[in-house]
This record gives sequence, C-alpha cells and structure tokens, in this order.
Amino acid sequence: MTIRFIPMFIALSSLVSCADRAELSSPDGKLLLNVKDNGGVLAFDLSRDGTPLLKDSRLGLETDMRKWTDSLQIVSVSPQENFTEEYRMRTGKRLVCSNTFAEKTWTVLNPCGDTLLVQFRIADDGAAFRYAIPHPRQGETVCAEYSSYRIPDGTRRWIQTYEKDGYEAFFPLTTDGSARGKWRPANVWGYPALLEPADSVFVLISEADIRRGHCGSYLDNTDDNESYRVMTADSCSASGQTSWESPWRVMISGTLDQVVESTLITDLSPECTISDTSWVKPGVAAWVYWAYNQGSSDYRIVREYIDLASEMGWPYDLIDAGWDTMQGGGDMEDALRYARQKGVKPIVWYNSSTNWIDGAPTPHYRLNTPEDRAREFTWLREMGVCGIKVDFFRGDKVEDMDYYLDLLEDAADYSLMVNFHGATIPRGWQRTYPNLVSVEGVYGAEWYNNTPLLTTEAARHNATLPFTRNVIGSMDYTPGTFSDSQHPHITTDCHELALTILFESGIQHMPDRPETYRSLPEDVRSLLSSLPTAWDDTRLLAGYPGEYAVMARLKGDTWHIAGINGSDTPRELGFSLDRLGDIQEDSAVSYTDTPTGKGFVEGDVEIADGKVSLRLLPRGGFVMEIKKK
Repeated sequence: MTIRFIPMFIALSSLVSCADRAELSSPDGKLLLNVKDNGGVLAFDLSRDGTPLLKDSRLGLETDMRKWTDSLQIVSVSPQENFTEEYRMRTGKRLVCSNTFAEKTWTVLNPCGDTLLVQFRIADDGAAFRYAIPHPRQGETVCAEYSSYRIPDGTRRWIQTYEKDGYEAFFPLTTDGSARGKWRPANVWGYPALLEPADSVFVLISEADIRRGHCGSYLDNTDDNESYRVMTADSCSASGQTSWESPWRVMISGTLDQVVESTLITDLSPECTISDTSWVKPGVAAWVYWAYNQGSSDYRIVREYIDLASEMGWPYDLIDAGWDTMQGGGDMEDALRYARQKGVKPIVWYNSSTNWIDGAPTPHYRLNTPEDRAREFTWLREMGVCGIKVDFFRGDKVEDMDYYLDLLEDAADYSLMVNFHGATIPRGWQRTYPNLVSVEGVYGAEWYNNTPLLTTEAARHNATLPFTRNVIGSMDYTPGTFSDSQHPHITTDCHELALTILFESGIQHMPDRPETYRSLPEDVRSLLSSLPTAWDDTRLLAGYPGEYAVMARLKGDTWHIAGINGSDTPRELGFSLDRLGDIQEDSAVSYTDTPTGKGFVEGDVEIADGKVSLRLLPRGGFVMEIKKK
C-alpha cells in the first residue's frame, strides 16, 4: 500500500529562492540534503542537525555516447513531493514496514545540451539518489559512474575489502582510507560501509533496487584516499527504454539504533511481484556441512540430520553439496522420502555453475537455462522439496544479477524458497521476491571449517555484523555452534546462543552435530526448538560496532533479547528496556554464562525499574525472553 501526500506549493516561483530549491529535508527536519553546482561539477552535502555527515560528494554519469561530469548546469528542480509507503514482508527485522519520504528531481544539462535527471529521496533514517536518462539513444550503454562519497581521514569506519565473487571479509575499525587488501585488491571496498562522521552519528552506505539489466557496484579510493567512488561492475544497456534508471545509492543515516532498525533498503525496492506468498514460511533448518564437510554424500549422515530436525521441531533440513553422489544405504530420493516420513521439509543445495567449476562441489549445470530449471524444479516439487540453496556465484555483472532474478522468478513458479550462498549481498530483493529467505554474503561460522582465522576474530566480528552486513538484509551466518568444527571457537556458550537471535535470517541454519544439541539443557533445547526467524519488530537496545551489541526482537507477545561481548575482556553491561513498551518484568527468563563460559545459568539477570545490569565474560553473551503486557 502506498499513500502519497502532495504538499501545496506557492504558485509564484519568484518567492522560492534557489537555495530553498536546492535543499531537501527529512520529515522530522533533522537530515538536510543540499545539491550544489561546484563550478560545473554536481555535488551534494548531507548533514544532521547542522553536523556534516557527507560533504562535497560528487555526482556524475557517463555513457558510450554522452558524459555528465564537468561543465554541468542545473536547469530546474522539481517541486517537492512527500509520500508515505507501507508494505508487508515475509521475512526480516520487521514484518510491517513504513517510511515517509520527501523527494525532488534535479534536471541537469551537459555542454551539449543532453539531459540527465538526478532524483533524491530523504527520510528520517537516511537519503538516497539515482540517475535517469530520458529517452536513451539507440545502442546507448551506461559505462561509468562518477558518484563519490568524501570520507575525510580521521573518520571512524567499518568497511570490508571487496572481491568480485564474494562478500566474505571482516569489517575492521579504521580511521583512514589506506589500502588493506592482502589477498584482495587494494583500495577496493564492498558494501555496506559504515561511517561515524560525528560522535554517535552514523552513515551506512549501500545500494538498492537492482533490476534486470543492472549490475552491482563497489567503492574505490585508489585515486584519492578520502574519495570513495562508486564503480559499476559492468556496463549496462540503456537502449530501447523510455527512461533508463540506475539503482539507488543509499545512505542510511542517524543514530546507531536508527541505522540498525532501518528498512530503507527494502523501502526503496519494487513491490512484491508474487501474488500468493503463503507458502513462504521462515523457520529453522538442520545443516550438515559445518560438522561434516562432505556429509550430504553419506545417506546415513543425512538421515541423522533429518532425525535431528524432527526431534527439535525444526521444520527444515538442508541437504548440502554432493547429494548427487549419495551412498551409504540410500540415494537422494531415498533421503527425500525419509524426510517426508519424519515430517521434515527438505531444502536442496545446487552449484550455480558460474564460478570455480573445476573442483567445485556438485551437482553442476542443473539450473542454468529455463529448461534446466523447469525440469529440476518439477522434480523437486514432486519430491516434496520446499526450497533451494544456490552457491558459488561469479560476481556482480549484469548477467550475474539477471541470473539471480531468473532463479527467484522461476523458483516462485514452483513454490520454492531460495537461499543464495557464495553470493552477492541483499539489495532489496526480499521485498520484491519474498521467496528469497536468506543470503550468505558474510564471513560466517562455516569459516571455522576452512582456516584458523575466525577463532580469534569471531567475537569482534560478531559484534560488528549487527551494525553492518545484517542491516541490509537477512544474513545466513549459520549461528548456534557449541562444539568445534575443524578449528576451535573461543566464544562462550551464551555468546553462541545469543547469535541465533542477534542475527536475522529467514531460514536460520543450525550447524552443530546432533549429539551436541541433544546434550544441551532441556530449557535451552526448548528455546532453540521454538526459535522465531521472522520478527514483528526489532530494537537495538545498546551497542557499538566491534565492542558489544544488545538486540531485542519481537514475535507475538514475547520480546527475545540477545547480547554479546565482542572484546577479550569482561564487560559491565547496563541497558534500559523502555523502548520495548509495557512489559511484564516478572515474566523474564534469562540465560547467562557460567564462570568458565561452558554451560548456561538460568534466571540470573535482574531487572530494576526497567533497567538491566549484568557482567559479561570476555567473548560472552546472554539471552533473555520477556512478555509484553
């Protein structure tokens, strides 16, 4: 549902100054955007309550036929339009989303008189812009973008290095734009990028609304450490369109809780394209790969995880890579029949067959053409499969983005949910295609399977992700590991338990061994058995990137609260429950760490006058559930 409120404008244009027309403010008046002509170079400033957040950030675009970079002229600015949009999600941090925007469009001419439109939207929690080329020429291709964000040295920032075929890196705190690439390209950065340009005021930079024919983009500050330019991963054809539009460049802005709770990425994306989404059902899945790397080729191990899902009351089990070579007493169809007998719905892994084919797990080339997908999806539906996990994607070029959309659209025709792994990051597709229930695009727990690096970095990394990667969409980190994979973890049991609530994912994969979950205390098993994975609302109660995080997520009449310590030293933690509204303090159930960090202490958190105080172990955590009044 979209509700538009159109303001009244003064008819006498002479009463509206150029300065007023160049500005756009958020509905609450705190965020201010100013578009300006710096000697023929188009730029903008973004500020909050008079404090600069992004200053002198450049705008510009180039095709193979025309260029809008220098000697530009602003010839008109549209009247401001205000509108409120409300919609429902099947997954995410909030099932009913609503935002109010102010919008203006700047018409810009290059020296040849060619027109470029620059559209800005601003809300209380951020701003966004995109370009439009009216009536592109025959054969015209958009080949470069000159948008750039000026981030002065000294600004605190959390940005991962970028590589074309993955978003699996850390977000370390730095204060300058120096290159950090070791095995990745230097001075090249991926989304999302979190900045703290002023004390306790943040900006998260990303993009939204990648449509068919679009490519993704990334940031590059090779030429100037303080200027992060938007670099498109590919050229995009504009030919044959009435108007070519770019994706939205998004700047979620405000206090840390505004950034974390924002739905701006989906707010800026197209409405749902699927008429009936009742079959999209978020939930918990058992997952074999973390403990048994090639376990899905062994029928006996696959049955163990189906049994685990059945015992725990989890609706799903993911049968991972190598299932096409399954041995050990049965094949894939035997496993799918067994899952049906146990009342467990299977999700099945596929290789995208676009990246690292030689040596990459099978099956290959099952989904690459419409005919392949029709054949495979028909078989999956007949066998009672409810979803697919597609892995090993190649990059962010146009053909890659189109392939993602092909998979989502064709899977929806067969009522199949989709999880992308080894993939790009969310850019709003979960609104347009609600069958997209999660995306990896994160350095997650499966890396305990690969290198020893996560052992020492996990706590800090985990305390950064709620403020970076998980802001922009569901994140398939695969939390809830209490034993060890190939490499050990040194986070506490309550830290690991907290991640199952702290991290949002429409399908939450539980990766530990069946015997580990069976050995947990009965109350902890019960908590995991009834774990929601789609939330009515989300509130950040406390935290700072890389240091600690406390998140409250609402499902029905219960607030689920999780917190972790990202540091190697103990932390005295205090926070208020005021933002949760009226609650029943005497209903609180909590889990905290034992002195060793192994095991759980139930009911050791005190609430006084709506405030919680507790001491977290190094790399520790806690979980609490509390009822609404």
